[in-house]
Amino acid sequence: METIQKMFEHLNWANIRILKTLQNAEVENQEIIRLFSHILLAEKIWFTRLQGLDSSNVPIWTEVDLKVCSQLVEENQEVSTKFLSQLNNTDLDKIVFYKNSKGTEFKNTIREILTHIALHGQHHRGQINIKLRTDGIEPVGIDFITFVR
Repeated sequence: METIQKMFEHLNWANIRILKTLQNAEVENQEIIRLFSHILLAEKIWFTRLQGLDSSNVPIWTEVDLKVCSQLVEENQEVSTKFLSQLNNTDLDKIVFYKNSKGTEFKNTIREILTHIALHGQHHRGQINIKLRTDGIEPVGIDFITFVR
């Protein structure tokens, strides 16, 4: 549980760093904003599923602005912090049944889903950093080791 907790502290830290960079640089590249919103919407979808709720009304790819991203960062941090605070090690192996955006049913453990959430976002934050560099903006330091230093 301690490792998963630390992964989500890092996830929230990295999301805030990306958000602040996009806001401060006044990034208008819609592809970058779309990638960032995808990370945040995916987090929202997964925590909705983890709570046993229907996530079919949450879009996975959509056009939003940085104001909406800022709200999602805050909401996701609150939801993830609350959810994780209520878990213990034995809960991590519980099975969650859910449907993907196409209506196909799947099942995974809470541990697997939480690991996916943490890794999925890091993948796309790397893509954002490549696009920032291409646009002449300094990439954001989001490495886990930087976080824990």
